[in-house]
Amino acid sequence: MDLIWILIIGGLIGWLSGNLIGRDVPGGIAGNIVAGFVGSWLGTELLGARGPVIGGFYVVPSIVGAILALLIFFAIARGDGRRR
Repeated sequence: MDLIWILIIGGLIGWLSGNLIGRDVPGGIAGNIVAGFVGSWLGTELLGARGPVIGGFYVVPSIVGAILALLIFFAIARGDGRRR
């Protein structure tokens, strides 16, 4: 049951972060979960363990980290891998 709860919270963090920057996270539900996990790790590393904890995620650092991770991803993906 804990795994399901962690996946749900990670997905919600990824979904919320995508909505805050106005872009859809690629990969649907799985993409949202990955964005939530990466964001949680990145945000906690940058901001530390602060704020409320839900399902093992520090909510504020996780959302900030997921936004940063998505902005980096979209900046890299915008180039489509083509170099001139």
